[in-house]
Amino acid sequence: MAHAYTPGLRVTPWTKILKERRLPLAGEVLVKKGDRVKAEQVVARTELPGNVQPIKAASILGQHQQDLMEYMLKTEGASVEKGEIIATAKSFFGLFKSHCFAPTQGTIESISTVTGQVIIREPPIPVQVDAYVSGEVVEEIPEQGVIVETEGAFIQGIFGIGGEVHGVIAMACESQEEALTEGHLDGDVEGKVVVGGSLVTEAVLRKAAAKGVRAIVVGGIDASDLQQFLGYDLGVAITGSEHLGVSLVVTEGFGEMAMAERTFELLQRNAGRYCSVNGATQIRAGVMRPEVVIPIETEADSGAPGAKALDMTEGLKVGSPVRVIRAPYFGGLGVVTDLPSALEVVDSGAKVRILKVKFKDGKEAVVPRANVEMIEE
Repeated sequence: MAHAYTPGLRVTPWTKILKERRLPLAGEVLVKKGDRVKAEQVVARTELPGNVQPIKAASILGQHQQDLMEYMLKTEGASVEKGEIIATAKSFFGLFKSHCFAPTQGTIESISTVTGQVIIREPPIPVQVDAYVSGEVVEEIPEQGVIVETEGAFIQGIFGIGGEVHGVIAMACESQEEALTEGHLDGDVEGKVVVGGSLVTEAVLRKAAAKGVRAIVVGGIDASDLQQFLGYDLGVAITGSEHLGVSLVVTEGFGEMAMAERTFELLQRNAGRYCSVNGATQIRAGVMRPEVVIPIETEADSGAPGAKALDMTEGLKVGSPVRVIRAPYFGGLGVVTDLPSALEVVDSGAKVRILKVKFKDGKEAVVPRANVEMIEE
């Protein structure tokens, strides 16, 4: 067997990137095919139905539910303001009045003489989808959204949290081995995508959020720091919906891990450029990796003329750059030196296909093929 298909992380200075931007339900598309769009430009919008608020009106008025209509001051379909009286009942020979107030702004959706309830529908919730990346609209999806195409640098991380953000790349560390500290954030970092080296801690993340940093890109993070920052144990959940004030992209893994040299240099080369970052991660079916997208006008501007994206469908071969994703060599970077075709017995007793990898420090190891992922150079 000459090679195996093993998907992995992409780190490339120049490639074509397509992003589908779709609404959760039918709405209005605001741009058309051929339009040039900015990353934060709204390309589609719709409205979600507002929440419903049930009110036990008959009970509040102290009346029988069958008589509720007699006391209503508003009809079905009428608009109401928060605190407005929607029903009134007199008691004890008209000396006392009971009022039912609207708990929220909205529209009266139904009045039931069976349950005695009044249902108020809150105002619709506007939903907007932005382009996420600056580029060209290459396809319009009627009433749903668009597909935006851009070209430039593309970096995938191994893990992340937080949703889509945009900002200018700011290099905080001088080398990929340097840990990101609170002192690195003392300057003007508001609205920036801050790049660190080998480690970020909970304290640094909290300071970054407080100072308005859009995202942190760094080599590693301790699991305990991540848990403390999130406030809960992440487990195997899908990330990306967190609202913590800052998104995070971890490029190498858990613990103090120097960012891969090619990744650090690529970010360093693009310092000052506007980029898009998404920390959403899903490891199981439908794999989703956190990413940094850096739109660049021309390949020459990328600083790496002639750079071509690695064909990930070709699979592993001798010379392929890989990262080990399981112990005991977790996080190790190297190149494949041999791909034996015969199955071999590993420590667990299972017979698997293996490969030989040569790490950067010159050491070689035998690793199951399932324990590595390709890295696009």
